[in-house]
Amino acid sequence: MSEQSENIIRTEMEKSPLPKGRDIIAPAAMLVALSACGGGSGSGSSAAGASSGTGATTTPTLPTPADGRITIDPVTRIEGHLRLETEIKNGQVASAWSSGMLFRGIETILKGRNPEDAWLFTQRLCGVCTYVHGEASVRCVENALGITVPSNARVVRNLLMGAQFLHDHIVHFYHLSALDWVDITSALQADPAATAALATSISPDAPAIDFAASKTRLQALVSSGQLGIFAGAYWPHEAYLLTPEENLLLAAHYLEALKLQAKAVRMHAIFGGKNPHVQSLRVGGVTCSYDIDAARISEFRAVLDEVRAFIDTVYLPDAVLVAQAYPEWAGLGATSNLLAYGEFPQTESEPASLYFPQGVIMNRGPVAALNPADIHEHVRHSWYEGEAALPPSSGVTAPMFTAHDTADRYSWLKAPRYQGEPVEVGPLARVMIAYGLNHPEIKAAVDGFLQEAGLELSQMYSTIGRIAARALETQVIAGAMGSWLNQLQPGGSVFQSWSMPASASGYGLNEAPRGAVGHWLQIQNGTIGNYQLVVPSTWNFGPRCSADKPGPVESALVGTPVVDTQRPVEILRTVHSFDPCIACAVHVIDPQQDSLFTVRVT
Repeated sequence: MSEQSENIIRTEMEKSPLPKGRDIIAPAAMLVALSACGGGSGSGSSAAGASSGTGATTTPTLPTPADGRITIDPVTRIEGHLRLETEIKNGQVASAWSSGMLFRGIETILKGRNPEDAWLFTQRLCGVCTYVHGEASVRCVENALGITVPSNARVVRNLLMGAQFLHDHIVHFYHLSALDWVDITSALQADPAATAALATSISPDAPAIDFAASKTRLQALVSSGQLGIFAGAYWPHEAYLLTPEENLLLAAHYLEALKLQAKAVRMHAIFGGKNPHVQSLRVGGVTCSYDIDAARISEFRAVLDEVRAFIDTVYLPDAVLVAQAYPEWAGLGATSNLLAYGEFPQTESEPASLYFPQGVIMNRGPVAALNPADIHEHVRHSWYEGEAALPPSSGVTAPMFTAHDTADRYSWLKAPRYQGEPVEVGPLARVMIAYGLNHPEIKAAVDGFLQEAGLELSQMYSTIGRIAARALETQVIAGAMGSWLNQLQPGGSVFQSWSMPASASGYGLNEAPRGAVGHWLQIQNGTIGNYQLVVPSTWNFGPRCSADKPGPVESALVGTPVVDTQRPVEILRTVHSFDPCIACAVHVIDPQQDSLFTVRVT
């Protein structure tokens, strides 16, 4: 799951605006700001002083922008352990280096095992995209063996994948990225009645919320001195632009989304047995034949309808609100190349029947057909043996840690390239490729958003565009899932029998919420001879390749303004818009000592 622990931010400045060795403990300073905003003075200021129960302290002084490097390690509110290093020149990011800091070695673990069992291992790559690697794995084996699964199994898999998207995107917007845009200190100054009026004007059909109670709940966290889910943010900060009422609205929706996402995972439990890590997948189909009945279908539909209502009346209007409030971010965080494998097959014919189509966009041009043979993984700047760029079908995972050196090797992530170029994967890629192919639901959703937000289609290539694409595809998927549910046939077949050959090879391509997922398999003597995965955050967060071309995130960050080098929220906005999933890592912190949140200026 996402790490709610605080960031370690090491700011290594060539010219320090503060004395060397000075530490600023950010959570204590933030508590002062919260107390000042919520203590009843109504001033909205962030005056320094003592906060009840926290002892005397002062808020950080805004430093003069200076050239140098900012290292954020680890980046939090993501899955896994990501390190970002940026070079700042003239108050903007000039260069960036993205480092995956954990080696898992799943490919190595799978060698010699039964191919039928691979999905049980790969599904546990992540507790967030809990289902997608399981499905990619069974698709991979089915491709190698030439298996076509029954219609019921295809529909069940689409429903499970759709449920994954709905849950994941709601969690991402509210619980992983919202605090980059929403200032809780400002929310404590809001007028609840004015917030209610704002909510009605934005979305008249949204469920009524007691905003006074939400404000009281936020104030209780502040007064307790234990910020919990809101700890470790960068408030107050001049990069936050929402009004107090807008901040309270989104903060209240953050709390509502916590309850909603807990309901959404029930869709996995209905046809998958549990969440995380469903149990009903098998090579050849699914095992939930007895769950495909009127009662279970009705139960699934009831949850889907509730989640869909939240998406339509809360999530999407909130995404539009953020886009309207931060128009400058429709010009930041851009890439130019997009790739999608496509998802949600509507018949046994793939990729022709994929509801989200397959394709690539290079240099923001027209959509072109995808050729998997044009995918290679580079390791020149990764901690693996060798220099050669290899196709995943013959890829090698041989770890060779040296040192963290941005001029040499600096990541456990490889650097995938398509036709030698870095490509972005994820919601923006899927939406823009579908739009370019005139997908009717996607085109209508994008055009409606652009009109409401006052943006042009070209501005979808941005941090805001990424956030919007995620919300728009969530709405479109939720709308389609109802019709997929109608296709289930109680008593119909869910499994195609098969036999394991001595040798075969294949690949499985699908889409995780975060982007394109590919598994490649070689079967030798009836067991796994080689297994390779290329996952979304490898595409997006991989390092430079052998041609020294930066990865998508590394290039997207260039040009990002950084107002306060000690609190670089602007960098996190673009990073979080990609929704990193780097592999599971657990950090234990002492909340009394704040041992993982020290800002050191050296």
